[in-house]
Amino acid sequence: MPPLVELFPLSGPVQAQVTIPGSKSITNRALLLAALSSHSVTLHGALWSDDTEIMAGCLEKLGIAISSTVDPLESGNRTIRVAGRGGVIAPGGPPGNPLELFVGNAGTAARFIAALVCLGEGNYRLFGTSRMHERPQGALFAALRDLGYSVNSPNDKLPAVISGSGPRLGAACRVRIEESSQFASALILAATRAGWQVTVEGENAEESPYVQLTSEIVRTFPSQGGNFSIEPDASSASYFWGADWLLRSSEIRVAGWMATSWQIDARFPETIRRFPETISRQHDLGDSIMTAIVLAPFADSEKTFVDLGRLRVQECERVRALYTELLKCGARIVEEGDTLRITPGPLHGAEIETYDDHRMAMCFAMLGLAVPGMRIRNPECVKKTFPNFFEKLAEKPPGGLGVVLR
Repeated sequence: MPPLVELFPLSGPVQAQVTIPGSKSITNRALLLAALSSHSVTLHGALWSDDTEIMAGCLEKLGIAISSTVDPLESGNRTIRVAGRGGVIAPGGPPGNPLELFVGNAGTAARFIAALVCLGEGNYRLFGTSRMHERPQGALFAALRDLGYSVNSPNDKLPAVISGSGPRLGAACRVRIEESSQFASALILAATRAGWQVTVEGENAEESPYVQLTSEIVRTFPSQGGNFSIEPDASSASYFWGADWLLRSSEIRVAGWMATSWQIDARFPETIRRFPETISRQHDLGDSIMTAIVLAPFADSEKTFVDLGRLRVQECERVRALYTELLKCGARIVEEGDTLRITPGPLHGAEIETYDDHRMAMCFAMLGLAVPGMRIRNPECVKKTFPNFFEKLAEKPPGGLGVVLR
């Protein structure tokens, strides 16, 4: 895509039913469990994006054979066949020449692969983008050390060299999840072959839904081989449910929407329908709270978004980014601690900096459906989780919204 894209508001109401690629969270968990399986597993409806390609690439470098075919129902998905090896992975290198594994800015890959390589023998060096090197890893590294593995990182962040020494049946650790639930998820997933006893500490409503998601996937996964289906990504779907709320005369639905779901952001359609006065990142929504924040200027009363601290340590400093870019559009917004308060009022177009954050790009592109002059910098960053997002916007109804892009 070009470095800058402008969206033109829809000229009239649309009726659309949009398909959404598979869940990134479920796909990367399923990829790891498939690699740990005793036999081949086929993943249906799996997301194929930067994050999942990075995860698959790491697994292939660790000796796991992976093949994929395009999903005929959704171009953002693949049917992926993983030849599980029962927890056996390629050996690492000697201390001075570790096996290099690039994790990009994929938090799931960084944390899941860190736990997985402990089952190997030798040294593995995990590294990523500059932003990934700023993101927290300390609680996970501490837990791995408690399990008896060596983790060499001067600041408890990436890059890091992890020395694998195989499964340690009965080894125990405690892990805190205030900064990321992915720490606990990484350990729970790898423990299915490593034999670890994992105790999650600092449990809170913000992160526990993602730990529960991991536990549910472990419980239902075909560890002896077979087939596993992946739900549409509820966080990605929030942009189209949000568009339906924003464009009151249109009817925009998500095809194949789940009657029940493991994903916390499956709550978004009901939450935005009610649009309560206060929405919490701890209790109400996951990443889709960003979608609600960007829509808040169009609500009929002041909205307060609380417990946003986790957003500060993700792909970018999201609280500050949302504040800065909404202010640029004329929003009446106040930042106080980990709270954003937004008073309804008109917006105008602006050139939006996305900070190489896929969710910033998609949130503000959604505004372009109603606000003239919205220009999105670096739109290609949506490849992280939703590679064909702008195609969905531009495609004619009913499969898309028919948005004009320039």
